[in-house]
Amino acid sequence: MASEIKSWQILNGKLVPVEGSLPSSGRRERNDLEQWIKSDPTILGNQIILIGEQVPTSSGPLDFLGIDSSGNTVIIELKRDRLPREALVQAIDYASDVAGWDLDRFREICLSFTKQTFEEIFEQRFDGISLEDLSINQAQRLLLVGFSVEESLGRMIEWLSDKYSIGINAIVLSYVQTAKGEEVLSRTMIISEEVEKQNVNRRKFIIERSDVPGKYDEAILEAKLTEYLSKSLYSSQRLKDYFLPALLEKGRVSRDDLRNEFIRLGAAPDERQAGAFLSLISSQLSFKWNDFLRQLILYEYPNHEWEKDNFQLKEEYVGLVRRVLKKLKEPT
Repeated sequence: MASEIKSWQILNGKLVPVEGSLPSSGRRERNDLEQWIKSDPTILGNQIILIGEQVPTSSGPLDFLGIDSSGNTVIIELKRDRLPREALVQAIDYASDVAGWDLDRFREICLSFTKQTFEEIFEQRFDGISLEDLSINQAQRLLLVGFSVEESLGRMIEWLSDKYSIGINAIVLSYVQTAKGEEVLSRTMIISEEVEKQNVNRRKFIIERSDVPGKYDEAILEAKLTEYLSKSLYSSQRLKDYFLPALLEKGRVSRDDLRNEFIRLGAAPDERQAGAFLSLISSQLSFKWNDFLRQLILYEYPNHEWEKDNFQLKEEYVGLVRRVLKKLKEPT
């Protein structure tokens, strides 16, 4: 277990110990360490994007929120000195809250922090990986960052990783100033990044996708649609308020037309955001358990094998959809 890092500078062929710490050098976690991490997040790992800083949770603000190339969320907790064993409990507390967040929540956090959409920043960083093929936030990784680590915490991290394949790690940093005043930040990981990521991916289950429609009788189909559109999920609400009404009004509607309709109705501020919302709806149509939606809605893949387009309601269910939407608009 790496709990202490020492550095030496080679001067005139001799090793000269280099000492230093953030506080003794006038550096502070909030103003310095966090800025350094934001300038190059690869110090946390090669496959992590930062999408949020000081993110509000039910247990207080989370230092950094990240996402990796497999769609796992990364809970990042910083300490300016030694990492105590209590830091593990704090990170677990944050993760238990983040685990319940949907993709739209991450999209809003990302847009506020990076000024880019979640899709843009993901595709820029992880070229060749399609969000359509991932399940975002199915698993969470815990990453504790400090300048040393309590022996008991290191032991717990290794035990959780080895025995239970928990995606957890501690990064031990070393800050030094050379004799010439040059600043150096070094990193050591308790668990190798490869092993940590393998652990969390091993615990994930595969989300089944399908294009096969359901075969429900009309009464059950109506009940399933009503239940789904009554949920507080952003995607189900957008289906109810914008997507399905557009199909009812216009019949066969292209992806471009739907983006424009979202903007016209105030559901999205611009084309990029509207496209992101449509991607979420496409994902909902792909989940195997949402076969009742595919029983109602037709779509094609005219341009890409992964991108749905040219949506329309099956003619025999137009009346059912109108009836459900009307019922949901009535005051309860």
